[in-house]
Amino acid sequence: MKAEIITIGDELLIGQVVDTNSAYIATKLNEAGIYVHQITSVSDNKEHIIEALGNAAQKADIILITGGLGPTNDDITKLTLCEYFKVGLRFDEEAYKDVEHMFKVRGREVTEVNRKQAELPENCVALRNKNGTAPGMWFDVNGKIYISMPGVPYEMKALMEDEVIPKLQNQFTLPVIVHRNVLTIGIGESFLAEKIAAWEASLANDKIKLAYLPSIGMVRLRLSTIGEDRNLLEKNVQRKINELQSLVGEFIFGYETDTLQEIVGKVLKERKQTIATAESCTGGYISHLITSIAGSSDYYVGSVITYSYEIKTLELNINADLLNTKGAVSQEVVEQMASEVRRKFKTDYSIAVSGIAGPSGGTPEKPVGTVWIAIATPQRVFSKRFQFANNRLRNIQMTANAALNLLRKDLLADKS
Repeated sequence: MKAEIITIGDELLIGQVVDTNSAYIATKLNEAGIYVHQITSVSDNKEHIIEALGNAAQKADIILITGGLGPTNDDITKLTLCEYFKVGLRFDEEAYKDVEHMFKVRGREVTEVNRKQAELPENCVALRNKNGTAPGMWFDVNGKIYISMPGVPYEMKALMEDEVIPKLQNQFTLPVIVHRNVLTIGIGESFLAEKIAAWEASLANDKIKLAYLPSIGMVRLRLSTIGEDRNLLEKNVQRKINELQSLVGEFIFGYETDTLQEIVGKVLKERKQTIATAESCTGGYISHLITSIAGSSDYYVGSVITYSYEIKTLELNINADLLNTKGAVSQEVVEQMASEVRRKFKTDYSIAVSGIAGPSGGTPEKPVGTVWIAIATPQRVFSKRFQFANNRLRNIQMTANAALNLLRKDLLADKS
């Protein structure tokens, strides 16, 4: 069962609005066992929309459309669908009751413009929109299913969950699609592929496909398979993941949607331990990641952003002579930063980072991308030098990820 998603709106094509609808729809369809063959974005133009619908009907069984269902003149999807199917409009009493209710709740009268929201193509089944005035529309034409939904994300999401997915599941016998994600850090995509080449080749025996999805300093491995028996599929995928763990377990930090900050926070919370940070080149980004997790106040105490030499000395008592001789980006300084911020905030652990984010400021001895990261624990202080590239924002993100990963590995080693 193949699907195509068509998003409508000039705002998408000029980059004014990011198309998050497609990602959500694709996720929900995939969970239901429907394969998304293509995603297309088109302008608010009748001919462009009709062409996209015609092309989709040649390749897909289910066509899902978002956008262009508002009450204003630039919302042309409904009338374009009428032209595409060669039908007129009808007035839907149930859809109008929803519009009336929406306005009544807000203490307003229904305008003529909004009344027209209940006028729908003659050949569609209305899908109730409890969060807006534009109902969704379901068309079953020549063996193809067309589904039109508003482009407002929270309206579309409710329609997908309450109306579209249940209706598709009732109408079709759908296969099971299983995805599992293995998250790695500290190894590049090509090096990882080389290490697991034989294992990757063996996946075909279980009809499992592998995708490499690199991001900043990380590579996500997605294992996918399709069939009828969910238990068997999940068992096969888990067996291959277990094999992968024995091959590259040192680089695996999590699964599915795990994040480093979540993993670190969970361990600290379980052990009732605390952490503080001292950040130079990251400017508070590590603190941001840690505090993005709900409940982080249970283990995160605070941070000092020691961007200048002066603040390093005033706030963390870093020796001025040491800064002048070794430089801020050095093992000696970053280890002192970690020790001092841990002492200052009386925490169990601390992270300290200092580096040259770029794009300027590098030297032959310390080129742009040079970063020192130190971790202070109840037992020791240790540090590691990293050499990243020359992109400032990427260097900041990679530093934060590397720092959290160093702490994660130490916490888990101590925990075991």
